Amino acid sequence: MTTKNDKTIGVFPALLKYWRSSKGLSQLDLGLAADVSARHISFLETGRAKPSREMVLTLAATLEVPMREQNTMLSAAGFQAAFEESPLGTGKSGPIDRVIDRMLAKHEPYPMVVMDSGYDLINSNLSAQRLIQRFIANPMAIKQPLNLYEMLFHPELARPFVKDWEALGHQLLSRINRESILRPYNSRLGLLLERLLSFEGVPAEWRVPDFSQSTEPFLTLKLQNNDLELNFLTIITAFSAPQNITAEEILIETLFPVDDATEQACQTLNQQ
Repeated sequence: MTTKNDKTIGVFPALLKYWRSSKGLSQLDLGLAADVSARHISFLETGRAKPSREMVLTLAATLEVPMREQNTMLSAAGFQAAFEESPLGTGKSGPIDRVIDRMLAKHEPYPMVVMDSGYDLINSNLSAQRLIQRFIANPMAIKQPLNLYEMLFHPELARPFVKDWEALGHQLLSRINRESILRPYNSRLGLLLERLLSFEGVPAEWRVPDFSQSTEPFLTLKLQNNDLELNFLTIITAFSAPQNITAEEILIETLFPVDDATEQACQTLNQQ
């Protein structure tokens, strides 16, 4: 008789094979990297052997599997999760909340936003809130949670105020295409890509991924609303070697003025 637990454990071989294949590794490659025999990995992938909890974590770490998916692998092998998830703003994430709040405050009077792995807005400082208010064409078109990429692509949100929008939009789509390939487990990126491509005015040829675009870790964002013109350098950062799912999936985007006029405008907006 097959039990529910047996069926669950049977999922682990498929997950292990998926992650190994996604990294382009043979069983021998993975074995050498994890100091495990290729024969044992073959047995794990065919279900002839059941892994220990330590073996699951060893292989997952070697394959650089994200923490959320490591928990899935552990569950599939019949073990409890190893990594906690404590959403920001719930009072459960402790030091992460405090660190981010401090970062947001210290970056004033320049904008800073905190996003999840799908680029939905989680938190922001006052400067970012004032910036968003100034560069939204139709506030009624905003949907919650606000997605920062959608905001830049939506013809009723920030897009009308973005100078050189086609150049920026093309860069953003290239970035998401790369990320969706590197993180195939994150289905939200593929859905986001489809939504961005569906907006009116987005060139049809952008549906073909263009990997010739710059891979620099920063972008230039130029905004203009009547006499107010702002030029920023934007950088996205993430926590290094986190031990918490929430921290691993957080993206922090900081905006820095690239000229004196933008510097002064940020100071002025901060005083209003």
